Amino acid sequence: MNRRAKPRKRSARPTKKVKRSATISHAAPAGMPRLGLESAVQSVVPREWTIAAFDPRLPAVLSTPAMIGMMEVAAAQAVQPELPAGSITVGTRIEVDHLKAVTEGATVRAAARLVGYQGRFLVFEVEARSGDLVLGRGKVLRAIIEPQPFQVRAAAVKNS
Repeated sequence: MNRRAKPRKRSARPTKKVKRSATISHAAPAGMPRLGLESAVQSVVPREWTIAAFDPRLPAVLSTPAMIGMMEVAAAQAVQPELPAGSITVGTRIEVDHLKAVTEGATVRAAARLVGYQGRFLVFEVEARSGDLVLGRGKVLRAIIEPQPFQVRAAAVKNS
C-alpha cells in the first residue's frame, strides 16, 4: 500500500511580536515636554559610589551604576518643570558607555538634554565629566507616569 505522509498542521497560536520603535521623533507629541530642556547634577564621589564599596579588592573608582544614577537624576530634573502636575518620569532604557575612571573624591558632573521622543518615551543625550575628562556618554529613555497608580501596580507585582 502506498501511503503519502500527511503534512503537519501548523500551530493555530498566533506568534507574539514585540514592536520596538527604533526611530526617534523630533516633533513634540501633545502634552510632552519641549525639546532642548537640560539639567546637570554635580557631586564629589563618596566611597559608597565606588566599586570598592562592593568589593574591597577592587579599586575605589566611580562605579557605572553610580554614574548612570547621576545621569538619570539630571534627565528627570530637566523635564520636571514641564510635566503635568503630580507627574514624574521613570527610567526605562539605558544605552551608556563608561569610558574613563575617576577615584573617590573626584568631582563629577552629569548632564542630560532632551533630544527626541520614541513613541511615548522621552529620549535624552547624557554625559558625565570630571573636569575636561569625559567619563561616560550615551542615551537614557524615560516615561512620564503618575506616581500613585504606578506604585499600586509595582506593589501588585511584588505580591504576586
